[in-house]
Amino acid sequence: MECPEEKPIIYTMENKPIVTCAGDQALFTSLYTTLAQQLPREPMEWRRTYGRAPKMIHLEANFVQFKEELLPKEGNKALLTFPFLHIYWTDCCDTEAYKGSVKEDMMRWQNSLRTHGSADWVIIVVENNETKKKNKTNILPRSSIIDKIRSDFCNKQNDRCVVLSEPLKDSSRSQESWSSLLLKLRTLLLMSFTKNLGRFEDDMRTLREKRTQPGWSFCDYFMVQEELAFVFEMLQQFEDALVQYDELDALFTQYVLNFGAGDTANWLGSFCAPVKCWNGLLLRRPIDMEKRDLIQKGEASLLDLRSYLFSRQCTLLIFLQRPWEVTQRALELLHNCVQELRLLEVSVLEGALDCWVFLSCLEVLHRIEGCCDPAQLAANCSHTVGLWAYATDKLKSLGELCGLVSEKGPTSEDLNRTVDLLAGLGDERPETVNSLQSPYKKLKEALSSVEAFERHYLELSHAAMEMYQAISRMRSARLVGKSLAEFYMRKGDPERAESFLQEALKCYVSEGWSLPLTHTRKQIAQCQKLLNRTEDYLQTSALLAGDENLSSEEREHFCQEILNFASKSGDQAQKVTLSMGVFAHLTRLQFHPSTASVHSGADLQVELVLRCLMPVSVHLQQLVASIHFDIEQNTGTLGRSKGGQRLTNPGIVEFTQTTTSPLSSNGTPALELDEIHDRSPTDNSLNSTGVICKNTHLLIRRHNSLSPSETPNGVSPLTMKEEAQMLKVQDVRLQPGINSIKLKAPSADPGTYTLRQLCVTLGQVQFILPHVYPSVQYQVYSQEPQLTVEPLEEPLLAGLPQFVQFTLLTGHYTVKKGDALQLSNSESMPIVPSATCSARICNTAGELVGEQVLSIQSSEKVTSISLPAAAPYHSLVFQLQVLCLIPTGAERLTNERLTNGEVRHRPRSYSHPDTPMTAIDQRMSIDCPWSIYSTLLALTFYIPFKTKHSLLSAGNRKYVQVCVQNVSDEDFKLEEVKLSEKQNSSLQLLCLSNKTQQTLCSKHSLFCLWEVRWSAELPSSLNCLFSAHFSPLNQELSGSKPFHYSFQLDRVTTLYSVKAEILPPAGESQCRCGLLCALEVHITRLTEAAEGEVIEEGKGETEGSKTTKLMYEVADSSSNWAVCGRSSGMVLMPLSPNATHKVQIEVMPLFAGHLPFPRIQVLKYLPHSATPNIQPDPDSCVENDSLSLLDKSLDDQADTASIRSRGSVHSVGSSSDPAPPSSHQQRALNMPRLEPFSPGQVFNHSLTQQVLVLPASDDHIMEVNAT
Repeated sequence: MECPEEKPIIYTMENKPIVTCAGDQALFTSLYTTLAQQLPREPMEWRRTYGRAPKMIHLEANFVQFKEELLPKEGNKALLTFPFLHIYWTDCCDTEAYKGSVKEDMMRWQNSLRTHGSADWVIIVVENNETKKKNKTNILPRSSIIDKIRSDFCNKQNDRCVVLSEPLKDSSRSQESWSSLLLKLRTLLLMSFTKNLGRFEDDMRTLREKRTQPGWSFCDYFMVQEELAFVFEMLQQFEDALVQYDELDALFTQYVLNFGAGDTANWLGSFCAPVKCWNGLLLRRPIDMEKRDLIQKGEASLLDLRSYLFSRQCTLLIFLQRPWEVTQRALELLHNCVQELRLLEVSVLEGALDCWVFLSCLEVLHRIEGCCDPAQLAANCSHTVGLWAYATDKLKSLGELCGLVSEKGPTSEDLNRTVDLLAGLGDERPETVNSLQSPYKKLKEALSSVEAFERHYLELSHAAMEMYQAISRMRSARLVGKSLAEFYMRKGDPERAESFLQEALKCYVSEGWSLPLTHTRKQIAQCQKLLNRTEDYLQTSALLAGDENLSSEEREHFCQEILNFASKSGDQAQKVTLSMGVFAHLTRLQFHPSTASVHSGADLQVELVLRCLMPVSVHLQQLVASIHFDIEQNTGTLGRSKGGQRLTNPGIVEFTQTTTSPLSSNGTPALELDEIHDRSPTDNSLNSTGVICKNTHLLIRRHNSLSPSETPNGVSPLTMKEEAQMLKVQDVRLQPGINSIKLKAPSADPGTYTLRQLCVTLGQVQFILPHVYPSVQYQVYSQEPQLTVEPLEEPLLAGLPQFVQFTLLTGHYTVKKGDALQLSNSESMPIVPSATCSARICNTAGELVGEQVLSIQSSEKVTSISLPAAAPYHSLVFQLQVLCLIPTGAERLTNERLTNGEVRHRPRSYSHPDTPMTAIDQRMSIDCPWSIYSTLLALTFYIPFKTKHSLLSAGNRKYVQVCVQNVSDEDFKLEEVKLSEKQNSSLQLLCLSNKTQQTLCSKHSLFCLWEVRWSAELPSSLNCLFSAHFSPLNQELSGSKPFHYSFQLDRVTTLYSVKAEILPPAGESQCRCGLLCALEVHITRLTEAAEGEVIEEGKGETEGSKTTKLMYEVADSSSNWAVCGRSSGMVLMPLSPNATHKVQIEVMPLFAGHLPFPRIQVLKYLPHSATPNIQPDPDSCVENDSLSLLDKSLDDQADTASIRSRGSVHSVGSSSDPAPPSSHQQRALNMPRLEPFSPGQVFNHSLTQQVLVLPASDDHIMEVNAT
């Protein structure tokens, strides 16, 4: 138990809020233990001001005896010495004792509190049964002592007097009394905290706002805000306490930055004093009282303030279990302190900052190791590796400063500097005296000798590298390794240094760091020179000589190193092979001619454009390009060839620095892909295509243990392969920059030539480009003669003379005078003779060599074309005019044979999917003098017209209409449009148009109409021939044959005439909507029996006469009429002329107005024994209407109102079960059926007739209410 008289401890981690106790001290002492234990058990919700989030806190208190000097005096704002609550303890139950002494003591206590403005108090009255029994005679009769105290001291605050009943007994009443008391104490303490802290924060905020006034001191403000942080820490609100220190840190940093910008503050002068002590951070004490006293007195240096501030932040972060944030903040602190000292221009001994940073790094690391286990440290080394690397860097700087890195060791001046640095460390702190690995001892030992420094430096360096590698920060690991390399170079050990430099070089090369790469290569070159590695040194020197990051003097120095070695004689040095990428870059390759494809024996030049990287001009003994030759094969064993008949290569190939070498970033060659085709050996048609890899031998191979990335500068060993053919040029001088070199390429043998390697010889040094990438090829070919025929313009139109172009590529064949082409063409595609046909002769470059008129001789089936003389690998181009005749389609010709024996089939017209025109394929056979085989060619012609016809009737008068549709893109003019009948000379076709010439535009139609007149009798069928001469709109008709179209019209005679009349109902003069009307239909026979009609013998009234059965049907598809009752029926029609049958049907108009008559259709009725007489008319453009048939046999029931539509051939039946196709067809032939009349056999007079229908005369009543 804490002694009541003991003064509170200030500025320790065990600080608690002060609560004073007055009154009966013995009573309080007996209850202290229970009170101190029970008070912090239950948390309380602390609601703070300014909208800050509430928190749950556990309240503890430091109970001390009340003394008046403990009360805060005016102007004292210290919170740690501030009593937050005052308690008066009494167990008085005697009236006389209360009046005699207790009341006066309470009055003095309250007067003291009132004098010092303390309003947070409470009176606790303890009740014991034993005390009551002892003083039972003196107890007030009407009111107790508690009521008396409340009336005397707590008149307006009755809750400030609390009763604690039987506190030392274990009873329910005692526990309830304790709970009430503890709740009251927690509430009063929390209220006091809230009120006093709010007042303190307001005063602190007011003080901070005065920072721009003269005389304001940051140290004074620091002590005030730290007081608030101490209170939060006392309440175990470590996050809020940390916020206070962070605000102080940010405020001080802002003042330092403003000072660097020219805005100075007077109080900063104390922090600009020279640094005399650099003993590092101290994190092993919760509060560094020495540095706090210096801050309070205003005598602290910048390092003292930063060290104390960070130590407090570190303590709070560890309480918050955030040790890894300590390392992050420590690294920022160390870097910022160095910059702040420079901004404040603080005088610091050289090396003192390095000592302070080194000690601080190790102190932070030791502090973290003390609160974390090894597993946590290993898992979170990413947070600590920065401190390890920073400490390593500072130790290296100290070693260089004190002469511990040089080969000769430290000098006397270095020793004096070491003594001064160690003196600034002072004495070792008591906390680390017994530690063998304290930062103080490590630094002192490292600066004591060369061996100790090397041991400590290597230990720190390797630890930092291992941590960086463990967290995959390879760049940082390479930087530490590079620092180690510099250390070994200073120690005179280039072999160890080179290994670290090569690792760093690989990283810089793969990631493209230009300046670090140059610096590292210079260090590597220095190592290689010391180690006498000539080839590696020359390779590195070549890289540095072409490095633009170096100065001209440095580049010339390294270039001279190469030239000096190259000028040595063969006895003094052996030849060295280096990569060409370090000497020159191949930027462009151009072929002359640009097609990169020539015939055998032709001249071909290759122009190489090199960019020399050397800073001075260099004389080359020779430049050699090796060529790989593949013999040309048209087809392989399976008909496989590359790229078809001839490879097409670009004439100019551009190279970039990344694509000149096919090595990828990981050292493996890049893919070289090429396209292959599998062609048929017979007709050279393409079967399949694919992709192959051309450098499989480089990709799929066993890698050596020494990979390219492990060789010096990442360059693989180079060799020049011996090839049978090479491009060579002697004595070439390369200037710095772009150089153009021309070489003559071999072209004797046909095949494919691929450039593989490039080699430049410079004395004893060879620079080799192992792979030319992308792949560069040129082709020497030996071509067979080729003859192609193609239209001069697309499409070729049939019926008009069209030009086609013949192109002959002579290949290796020499066309002699007298050679001729024999064309076998059909009669439907004759050659149009021309006397001015000439052939153009061009060379391989397309230049015109000569032009000569052709001699063309034509016979019935063969056309002979005499060719002019032409040299090999030239082209002959000439044009011929051909005419494809449009077939009439009237008769079918027999097959013919061409002159070469091939059967020539009649050209068949077909529809092309890409054009509405009908296509005709015409074949021709050409015999060439260089081959024993005939060349078969085909030309596709398109018919520009589509023609259709129709038969029109007007009573007995007949008309023929022909529609010509232009489906091409040309505009035509038509002349001599005629229509003739082939068989009947008595017929006369009278044209109803008097125009001799008509224009037919593209995508338009032309209709022509003729009236058929006859003198004796109209035949049952007409065979017609339509003809017209046509030509393009802008040309004249010259020699073109007419366009013919033949067709046949069957059953053209009109057999029946149908007339209809609609009669209004009785008593009405006009038809009205909704009333039944009578439809009278008159069917009249016009002629005798026609051929093919079914004739029956009449029965009943018509007995003895010949009749035929007809079926009529009345329907309205436009829903204007409702057919009531019978809508169809069968009629027995006599075959005598002018025989008439009358039918009356009831119909009802549904709408008012001029309504068209219902549709009346007459059909043939064929009994089951009649053979079908349906002959399809393929030339007719008029479609038959859909027919109707009866559900029941018409022989049994002549009239029906239920009609169902069927197909074009109808049968009457009611069977619903489907039958097999054969049986179904057999049944259909044996059942009655309906057949439509041909167009023109039935003339309907009422087809376009209308009748006036009046609306219904109903009277409508409308009610209107008027108000």
